[in-house]
Amino acid sequence: MKLNFKAASAFVILSLLIVSSCSVKQNNEEIFKAQIQEIKTKFAPDKRVALFDIQVEKEEDVFILKGESDLPVAIDSLKKQLELLHVNYIDSIRLLPAKKLKGKTNAVINISVANLRSKPKHSAELATQATLGTPVKVLKQQEGWYLIQTPDKYLSWVDDGGITLMTDQRFKEWKEADKIMFTKTYGHTYNDITEQEIISDVVSGAIFEFVKLSDKHFIVSYPDGRIALMRFKEGENYFSWVQEVNPSPDNLVATSKKLMGVPYLWGGTSTKGMDCSGFTKTVYFLNGMVIPRDASQQVHTGKQIDENRNFENLEKGDLLFFGKKATENTKEKVVHVGMWIGNDEFIHASNMVRVSSINPDAENFDKYNLNRYLRSNRILKETDKNLIDLKQLSVFK
Repeated sequence: MKLNFKAASAFVILSLLIVSSCSVKQNNEEIFKAQIQEIKTKFAPDKRVALFDIQVEKEEDVFILKGESDLPVAIDSLKKQLELLHVNYIDSIRLLPAKKLKGKTNAVINISVANLRSKPKHSAELATQATLGTPVKVLKQQEGWYLIQTPDKYLSWVDDGGITLMTDQRFKEWKEADKIMFTKTYGHTYNDITEQEIISDVVSGAIFEFVKLSDKHFIVSYPDGRIALMRFKEGENYFSWVQEVNPSPDNLVATSKKLMGVPYLWGGTSTKGMDCSGFTKTVYFLNGMVIPRDASQQVHTGKQIDENRNFENLEKGDLLFFGKKATENTKEKVVHVGMWIGNDEFIHASNMVRVSSINPDAENFDKYNLNRYLRSNRILKETDKNLIDLKQLSVFK
């Protein structure tokens, strides 16, 4: 059977239109993906501290932007880019904090140490920790878990027993209230002056609301309203402490030595257990500074001092980074961090918090880490957007 000329022409034209249409749709989808990636690279290159989880889906002939983000400026930038490209879509992006929180987008850690997970379940990886009294932003809820962001911007999940949600007004009252900071490495708060009944354990750096004084105790309040007694010698007025704390090289070393023997814990940032970067973060926090959470973030903070094993240029408190150097085919990988304490020694969390030496003649010579040494940075007294002086941290004012 033969097609006549008109029918054949119509068939060819229809085929070209179909192919052209498919090509346009394909190109549009690639445009969406490219723009999403461009915005993500610009505004949220590190998923540990910024959330921009956006995808494009095609339902029938319609493109739909789905996902969520806590970065309104990034979402607006994406939409403006797509408008300039004249592509049509349906906007189904969820901006966090979620409306279901009903305004309770602030919270305070309510237990001695909250274990923050990478996913909303107890079996998930321990991402980091937060000590009692740490203020956090709340982004969304999933069953009995909340996605939160700590003052160092780290994103993670906490179960509902670890935080006390607060309205804006209650959070304002909490910020403005006098506070007491627990300064001993580890201890307890008590029910009454006899100290026979414990309210809770408590670790260094925990912050409570101050209620009043008794003869031998601070009377303090937990975020959930529990009232407890804390020994005078184990606490200090937070605002006095933060104004007087002196993050000097010697004080950083003195603080680090108080943590000797604390067990290694992947994800730990407290005196109950800590990983390598959790250790350096804790040392600096107890000296009035908030630094990034992970070694791979800390390495981009402050000022580089050495990369050639010129350890004589280091000062107490400088951070030493270890890992794998970059090659032609692989990027540099930072996997460990320690703090210089002088006399050819550095202190770090490896199996436990301990002191190692770069001196081959020393009993505590650490050949393994010396062989994978990358470089050292100075954080103390440096100006960096990723360093927070607690004197300036608004969430405690």
